[in-house]
Amino acid sequence: MSAPAPQQFTDIHAKALAINLEASFYGTFAEIGAGQEVARWFLSVGAASGTVAQAISAYDKTVSDDTYGAGTRYVSKERLLAMLDHEYQLLLARLAEARGASTRFFVFADTVATRNYQGTNEQHGWLGVRFQAEPDRQPNQILLHINLRDPTAQLQQQAIGTLGVNLIYAAYHQRSSPGGFLAGLFDDLSRERLEIDVLELAGPVFADADSRLWCLDLLRTGMCHALVFDSKAQVVEPATPLHKRPLIVQRTLGGHPGPSAAEAFQAARQQFMAEGIHPDHEPLAILEVTTHNLAGSVASDTAELLALIEQLASLGTVVVTDYLEGYQVLNYFRRYTAAPIRVMIWISMFLQGMEDKVYLSLPGAVLESFGRLLLTDVTVYVAPMRKESLVAALGGLPEGLLRESPDHDLLSLDDFLPKPPLDHLFRYLRAAGRIVSLEETQAKT
Repeated sequence: MSAPAPQQFTDIHAKALAINLEASFYGTFAEIGAGQEVARWFLSVGAASGTVAQAISAYDKTVSDDTYGAGTRYVSKERLLAMLDHEYQLLLARLAEARGASTRFFVFADTVATRNYQGTNEQHGWLGVRFQAEPDRQPNQILLHINLRDPTAQLQQQAIGTLGVNLIYAAYHQRSSPGGFLAGLFDDLSRERLEIDVLELAGPVFADADSRLWCLDLLRTGMCHALVFDSKAQVVEPATPLHKRPLIVQRTLGGHPGPSAAEAFQAARQQFMAEGIHPDHEPLAILEVTTHNLAGSVASDTAELLALIEQLASLGTVVVTDYLEGYQVLNYFRRYTAAPIRVMIWISMFLQGMEDKVYLSLPGAVLESFGRLLLTDVTVYVAPMRKESLVAALGGLPEGLLRESPDHDLLSLDDFLPKPPLDHLFRYLRAAGRIVSLEETQAKT
């Protein structure tokens, strides 16, 4: 007869105490930047001597560099890994001989930047736990990147303490499935308090796990608003590709690029350079996929969504979001860059966007949508489409909104015939250069 499953807790106090009362768990807590919020839980609930080998905070930069090495940003994945490496090796060197046969060693570490007095800094952090599933075995590892959304440093510190306890408890008791692990990770938390936008798994107990699928589950279950995938279709900290970069953002059609996306990107880049802007960095090509318009099985199958992302990654950085409106995506990008942003959409998307019924959630409908979209240095590039592709995207040609001719198969922004009163808005946006048509010679679809 198999042993009963251990009791599962959701209360943070109970989780910390359960860890402390398990004689085989023993480890180090190393925390930088937000106080020792995680260690405090284990030290305050009782029986901490059974769990805490050491709790330290190398807060001073010189002390931190002397302990973990110089040359990395203090709030970074590299610094977190240096902390885990150093503390884990030190833990084994001191204690493995004496108690390694009966102890599951672990190290928890975090390096965090909470809100400064002015609220002008990037408020984020990296957390991780390296742990043995069984005594005297190879360690496993879980890394998280978080964005802190609470309005005060004190509340952010509390959230970090809660997340750290959840992470250690889930690593030992809830790691068998993504659903159970993620649910436990977010106990007593919400996306309004913090977002988790990177989750990396390594080690023997995660040999069959794909961290990227777990990350997509983060998004689908409302633990973040967006995930950023690099050219190798790996999830990365958003600031890594986005920081201070000019962006050319192509919105996808139902999760798929338009017909000739690579050529459209090149046309958009040429248009951007023709504006006479001389940025410090090359514009970054981004394909934005929103979960709200995914088609078919991709809408519900995480593995199929990952397959789509792998296809798109060859074209540029892929950003998967759960935002419904375009201006929300731009607000997200503005967390990381103040440089110019150019949004490339297909004429089919533009026609859909000029309908009031699309913006029922906004009191100002189309007018408010464009106002929010173009609030900062943003220009919309509208790429043309072949009539056949346009019909497929819209389910037919909108009556009276496009100028058609038998010998003119490529339909562009210049063929749009807006109806009153939107014609006034359209003429203004075009005259102001906030909506630009990509030329037929540049974008052939």
